[in-house]
Amino acid sequence: MPENNETPRPKKRTSKTIIISLISFNIIEMFLIASIAVLFYLNIPISSTKVLYIPKGSTSSIISYLNKNGYEMNQIDNIVIRQFGYPQSGWIDLKSQYMKKADFLYKLTKSKAALKNITLIPGETYSIFLKEIAEKFNLSEEKLKTIYDKFAYKKDGNILAETYSLPYGMKEDHLLFYLFSNTNKQYEEFSRKVFGYYDKKKWYYYITMASIIQKEAATVDEMPLVSSVIYNRLKKGMALQMDGTLNYGEYSHVKVTAQRIKEDNSSYNTYKNKGLPANPICAVSLDAIKAALFPVKSNYLYFVKDNKTGLHKFASTYNEHVNNINANRGVKKSYTKVKEIETKIDKEAKKIMETDVSKQKPSTIKDLWSNVK
Repeated sequence: MPENNETPRPKKRTSKTIIISLISFNIIEMFLIASIAVLFYLNIPISSTKVLYIPKGSTSSIISYLNKNGYEMNQIDNIVIRQFGYPQSGWIDLKSQYMKKADFLYKLTKSKAALKNITLIPGETYSIFLKEIAEKFNLSEEKLKTIYDKFAYKKDGNILAETYSLPYGMKEDHLLFYLFSNTNKQYEEFSRKVFGYYDKKKWYYYITMASIIQKEAATVDEMPLVSSVIYNRLKKGMALQMDGTLNYGEYSHVKVTAQRIKEDNSSYNTYKNKGLPANPICAVSLDAIKAALFPVKSNYLYFVKDNKTGLHKFASTYNEHVNNINANRGVKKSYTKVKEIETKIDKEAKKIMETDVSKQKPSTIKDLWSNVK
């Protein structure tokens, strides 16, 4: 029989080629679909505050933080952000409240907020400070007051006296919540260092005391002495009778007169009421808090400002106090501003606040803390 020289048909090869082509097509199709889906996702409109706070941390932790704060972030965002770079930390200015998701992710890595400094001066009241915030950051004073009254723990003393760098463009509520949160965090830290734990109600007892010290003391050096007078008068059941307590709220810079003392029926009037006022008088510094926690030991019950030096003369008896008052008669005030110098007392108090003494449990501090109701 003649040999069959017919070349076999490449059926199997053709089948493999078709299968590979189909797989390649499917892959390309899936890639195109995924790309379209990602592009669609990145063009989704979102809304945000113009100024946004980003904590320090890894990209994943930041994604988690944003997700918890209502931004609905996922793994796609994580991948896209990594292509742009690394998320900024701190306050960032997004420039707009409405944008596409891609713009939002890009701005997370590239934007920075324009910061403005504002200083809450020790001894200043919340009322004056809110006015300053409204003017400097172009915000509504009325909204600031409404939010403050609604969320502040006490009438005053809720914001620690210091300089704050805040981004221009923050809303009234975000700005106040940040100041409240920052202050409470520091209060808690200070309290834990001294007492080993944080009891907000008891802590504000000392903030109230610190606010009186802040208003009355002429220098940082005098603060522990003024503090001792407050402790001594409270212990004896005497009214504090201090003018500074009437410089609260909108009366921060109003001169206290005999008429004002007679007409003011608030708890701030320490001429009419014994004990501490129901609320702090003003914002306080760390120095005033330290003085409230660590008064010097003394028998002083009175003090009056010396017209020559601007410093106070302290007295243990009423007769001595009257003599100090009489010494001012006919003497014009010749001082301008007393220069605050850090002294030995202040340095010792600072060391205590910088050291964790919670394990030492000083008996005197424990007693003071336990007696606060």
